[in-house]
Amino acid sequence: MLNRLVQWTQNQQQGQLRAQILADPYYRFQSLAEVTLAAELGISIDVNQASVDDWLRLPGLSIHQARQLVQLTQNGVQFYSIEDVAAALSQPVQRMQPLAAVMLFCYYSQESLALAPTLNLNAASVEQLMAIPGMTPSLARNIIRDRVTHGPFLNFADLQQRLNLSGEMAQALLPYLRC
Repeated sequence: MLNRLVQWTQNQQQGQLRAQILADPYYRFQSLAEVTLAAELGISIDVNQASVDDWLRLPGLSIHQARQLVQLTQNGVQFYSIEDVAAALSQPVQRMQPLAAVMLFCYYSQESLALAPTLNLNAASVEQLMAIPGMTPSLARNIIRDRVTHGPFLNFADLQQRLNLSGEMAQALLPYLRC
């Protein structure tokens, strides 16, 4: 009887964890067992498009390592295997291998990377902002003015809130900007 109760409790906890992982796209995995569970649920991280938050989902990765990986990909480095990620972090492949269960190695041509937006919202000029489809001169000036007055934007949601952008406008700009 006690064994059934223990198993029932474990099943309940496992179900709650599954629901949490599926519901929260920024859930930080606490163990390699959770990484394995996430992989079973179809959760993956595109290593060549991952953000700092994406990398921080993985147990054992520091903010410094996450930023380093993002900076490399923003500078044109593509990771083709877990060995590449391990080398970039100066880590043994054996340490990184269990994390590979959720890593997705997608490949992007240099042409598609060149077309990908890399405009930093906190460093862009009015002229650079004006090159974004759908950007109006007044919005570009407001971005610069707000940035100068209130400091850098923390993230895209901060931009939307501070400039009171509609959901439609924010969605149109999202593919072209990063903080």
